[in-house]
Amino acid sequence: MRVFVSGATGVIGRRVVPLLTTAGHRVTAVVRAPDKCLQMARQGATPARVSIFDRDDLRKAVAGHDVVVNLATHMPKGLRMFLPGAWRENDRVRRVGSACLVDAAIEAGVERFIQESFALVYPDHGEQWIHETTPITPALYNRSVADAEESADRFDGGGRAGLVLRFAGFYGPDSPQVRDMIRFVRKGWAPLPGSPDAFYSSVSHDDAATAVIAALSVPSGVYNVVDDEPLRRREYFGSLARALGVPPPKFPPVWTVLLAGSLGETLARSLRISNQKLREECGWAPKYPSAREGWPAVVEALT
Repeated sequence: MRVFVSGATGVIGRRVVPLLTTAGHRVTAVVRAPDKCLQMARQGATPARVSIFDRDDLRKAVAGHDVVVNLATHMPKGLRMFLPGAWRENDRVRRVGSACLVDAAIEAGVERFIQESFALVYPDHGEQWIHETTPITPALYNRSVADAEESADRFDGGGRAGLVLRFAGFYGPDSPQVRDMIRFVRKGWAPLPGSPDAFYSSVSHDDAATAVIAALSVPSGVYNVVDDEPLRRREYFGSLARALGVPPPKFPPVWTVLLAGSLGETLARSLRISNQKLREECGWAPKYPSAREGWPAVVEALT
């Protein structure tokens, strides 16, 4: 197949592109910086310098492709994510960029559209398992998640397949957020607000990439991409501490959730998210059943 990938140089995209080319697919990878063109070419992809906000250029760029994979994001780094306006560009990517890509893909006759989404927008469900039928409840800072999903839903139909992959909290050695987490845990603190007994659903970068490949062949719809076993926050950060060889971290008081606004409210939710649907549709399974097994690999890669 011919596959068009936006966000190709991000932490998931730069894993997805070589998986696609190794499988024999012809890949066009969207890049913004000239130095990234060589990186994509080395991975066997054809680089394309095109803006995801330009419908006319996008229509020409995606013409002749069978699949469009939209992994484009613009995530604020570190503590900047808590500042006013920090998510404005990411909202534009999700709201405007996704709509432009869908319009271009429809006009160009693309058959399948795969949209990255965010599983942590489910409502707090305490101890209960969460499936794709649970309505999402984005907070103020990330309402554009719903806009991106609506664009993919608009693509679906008329012989076309629109898919949404709701990724859980990413972890991997090349993530700035993970490196921040590690610094906090080394200092004795868990960096997420909320109860230590609340569930946190995660997925490694590598496992997220293999889920994208699996989405090339599953029916249209929404799929959760998460570990087999979501962990309580106490175990999530406790297993990271064990991998680092440091004592289990302390948790900030629950009232600190209020200080972080809608982002803090989202991060504090107890989310025990199931990957059952994706597993049953195509046999996808994460390499790391939980972060308990994944953290040692991350720490080893960073040392």
